[in-house]
This record gives sequence, structure tokens and C-alpha cells, in this order.
Amino acid sequence: NADFIGYIPLADGPAGGRHGLLCCNHEFANGVMMFPGFSSRDDARNHVDENQCGVEMAALGHSVVEIRKEGATWRVVEGPYNRRISLKDTEIAFSGPVAGHPRLQTRQDPTGTRVQGTLANCSGGVTPWGTVLICEENINYFFDGPAPEGREKINHQRYGITKPSRYPYYRFDERFRVAEHPNEPNRFGWVVEIDPKNPQSMPVKRTSLGRFLREAAQVVIDKSGRVVIYSGDDSYFEYLYRWVSDSRYEPHAPESNKNILDSGTLSVAKCEEDGRLVWIPLIYGRAGLTPGNGFHSQADVLLEARRAADISDATPMDRPEDVEVSPVTGRVYAMLTKNKKRSTDTDGVNSRAKNHYGQVLEMIPPGPAGDVSHIADEFQWEVFLLGGNPEEPEHGARFHPSTQPDDILANPDNATFDAKGRLWISSDGAESSLAMADGLWVCETQGEERALLRRFAAVPKGAELSGPCFASDEETLFIAVQHPGADWETTYAQPTCRWPDFREDMPPRSAVVAITRRKGGRILD
Repeated sequence: NADFIGYIPLADGPAGGRHGLLCCNHEFANGVMMFPGFSSRDDARNHVDENQCGVEMAALGHSVVEIRKEGATWRVVEGPYNRRISLKDTEIAFSGPVAGHPRLQTRQDPTGTRVQGTLANCSGGVTPWGTVLICEENINYFFDGPAPEGREKINHQRYGITKPSRYPYYRFDERFRVAEHPNEPNRFGWVVEIDPKNPQSMPVKRTSLGRFLREAAQVVIDKSGRVVIYSGDDSYFEYLYRWVSDSRYEPHAPESNKNILDSGTLSVAKCEEDGRLVWIPLIYGRAGLTPGNGFHSQADVLLEARRAADISDATPMDRPEDVEVSPVTGRVYAMLTKNKKRSTDTDGVNSRAKNHYGQVLEMIPPGPAGDVSHIADEFQWEVFLLGGNPEEPEHGARFHPSTQPDDILANPDNATFDAKGRLWISSDGAESSLAMADGLWVCETQGEERALLRRFAAVPKGAELSGPCFASDEETLFIAVQHPGADWETTYAQPTCRWPDFREDMPPRSAVVAITRRKGGRILD
């Protein structure tokens, strides 16, 4: 189940667009679609054997693959860069304020500084110093809860770790049994930094960035030199976050940036009705983040970032997912996928009750276009578009009025920008909300064609389109086709489609697709 894609060029200039590292997340594994003989997801969860469970665990994580473009075709290069980072057998370090904290310590790791593997990796980001950030999102599905009475039970409840696990790992690996290992879930939900050009390097969970069900880690260097990272917490009524480094990025001294993500300030967004967006710092000792509310250090604040945001009176959003920054204007765009659970508690940003269609939020840092301040305490906000069908008034959809019926969008999920500042938006859920295939759209964010959507690609039945990513020359657009042929009722034997092999003896398979122009050149000139 491919998701986030990052492309790291292996050469400078035009050659870098033809030779690079494809870095790809693998979010989850679905045993009923992987192995024959199971009648349902529950049947597979309860009856896969230990070897099959190990296959599922090995399928989670991240891949680094060296690729080269030969003519119009991309090919895998067998070489030293190729690497698999998995839940099953990859050791990962902790760094930053929470590393070594007693709430990270377990019988397997009494130091609280190492963890086996990473899971639920959804969207992510690429840093200017050439590393990849992958984000652990839906960790609540992987642990068999609930926790025993006490502090961690309250913590786990806020992260949804209250139910039987959706996956079988707890049956063979005791650390996924929360009653026996209540600290183990605290070791997931972080941003993992990977150096794809150094296959011997150990990945690191950067705890300064905070812990939540994180979607995206969009990196931008502010004009002050500080590193800024934007993220969403992908659940109903959750929050948008910004992290600002204490140190300044040194473009000519790569080694000095090695641990720059270990010290900074995490803030959460509050959107006022007058159009102001206020960034509220989540700092121990301030605004109720005190022992009286169960916070005894900055480590507690970062580990329980969701509860800290609750106390700070941030704005609950309609499922925040990817967050991307325009390379032209510096404006920031957050994909809010939907919120069918919102009733009457609407506001300017989240204006629709029982929102099945989602919206895109535009966050506007102060300053002229291209020279904005990403570290300012206050931004402005606008709703860039509202998903749905404009011909159905009850949807409340809003795009550019010239958007054609075949180009309407719902359930924005991942996004990216091209060098000219066009926003590319993928969807997850349009198949169910609008009875149309999920896919990829492109639009301008400025001028007369602002929010004029054009559909660029569609994916097979049952799939979502994830991780849109350009090669450095923008002559290739990579997309991930995740879980084709799957829904809650499908099995290995009875998928809704058999893409990409279309053979009766093969189940559908997730894949990464490289899109190029037949005559060459940039995807969009």
C-alpha cells in the first residue's frame, strides 16, 4: 500500500531528473487481499499464521529504490542505495526531548532510546539537506487495547487506542498487547528521518516535532534561516501544527544540519472568525500545560500533543491531511478531507455540518509574495475551495465557476506544487462521496483561473491516489495507486478489480506509476 513518494536526485542539473532515489512509504498491509483462503478482514486477522503475519509486518515501512530513466522508461538500478525499512526488523533511534524518557522505556528497550520498526507511514516530506521525513499516522489500529487503569490509559484514549487491533501482530508479538506493554504505543506516532543516500545510517524518530496521527511534514526554510515544518493530524476534529527550529539552516555546511530537528517549538493553529490564524506554542508551563493538567515536562507535552492542543483552545478541523507550501507565493495549503461527524459546531474554516466532501484551507503568512514570514505568530486564512458537486445545493461546493462537471473534486488528501506554483490535489473518498473515481487534479492558486480545477488522472476502482511527486526536472510525475480493488468486503479471490495485471490468478497490487509526456518535456509547460 504505497503512499508518500519522495524523489532525491543523484546528480546536479538536468541529469538529476533522470537518475535518483525513489523513496516510498508503505502504510498498511491487508491480509485478506494478500493471502488466499480468508473470507473477511476479521477472518484474516484472527487466522493468519505466524509466517503470514511476519510477511505483513515486513510489508510496512519505507523503500528506497535507485531508478534511472532510459529513453522514456524508468528502470530500477540494482545498487547499494536500495534499502527496505520495515516494522519487522529495522532498528530506529529516538532523539530530541522525549528520547530516553521513562514513558518510552519498555522491557525490550529499558533505555527508551531504540525501537523496532515504523508503521502506518502516510504522507511525509523531503528536507533541503537531502533526507526524507516519514510520518506515523494511524497507529491506533495496530495495538490491541485498552491499557490498564492509570496515566497511559488516559493518554491512549486520546489517541484512539481503545479497541481490539485491526491487524494480527499482537497475536505473535507481545509488544502490541497494550495491557502487557502500556508504553509501547508511545513509541509510535512520530516523524522518522531517513538518510536515503547513506544506507548504513540508522533512521531517527525526531521527538521535538511532537506525537500525533501525523499526515505530512512539509519543510520550508523561512527567510530568517529557520526550518519550518507544517503537518496535519489526520482524524476528525484534530489540528494543524507548525514546528520552527531553534537553529538556522546552513546550506553550505550539511553536517551542521544533521540534528537541527531536535530542538524547536511546536505550535497549533487557532482560526479566528475574523480571518486571523494564531499559532499557539505548546510549551510546558504555559497556557495550562502544567502539572495540574498532567504535564510534568516538555517531553509530556510533545508525547501528548493532542491533549496539549485541546487545552490550548486550538481549532478542531475536518480531518487535516497533507499540508503544502507554494514555492511562488509562500502561502500554505491544508487538505481537510471531510468530517461526517460534525453536527452544529461549525465555524468559518469548517463551515458544513456532516461534511462528506472536504475543503482546502489557504493559510497566508504575512509579507509580500515570495518573501513571507513562516515564523510569524499570526497568519490570515481563507477557504480556497469546498469539495462536492456544485449542481447539488446541499453539498455547499465552491470552486472557480468555470470548473467543468467532469472536473469537480471531493475529499482532498495529498497534494504537491510544481515550480510554477500550480497546486496538484489527490483525493481519497470521492468514489464513495460522489460515485466517481479518485484521482489527481491541478489548478492555479492565483489570477483569473484561481481554483479552476482540471482532472489530470483517475485510479482504478477501490484505489486512492497518493503521494504525487515530481522528479527534479518536472518531466516525470510519480503517483502511488494504493489498495486498488479493495473495500471492506473484498477478498484475495473476489476483488473489485485486478489492476495492474488483470489476471485471474493475480490479486490487485498497489504500485507506483511514472507519468511522462509522449514527446518529452515538463508535465505542464
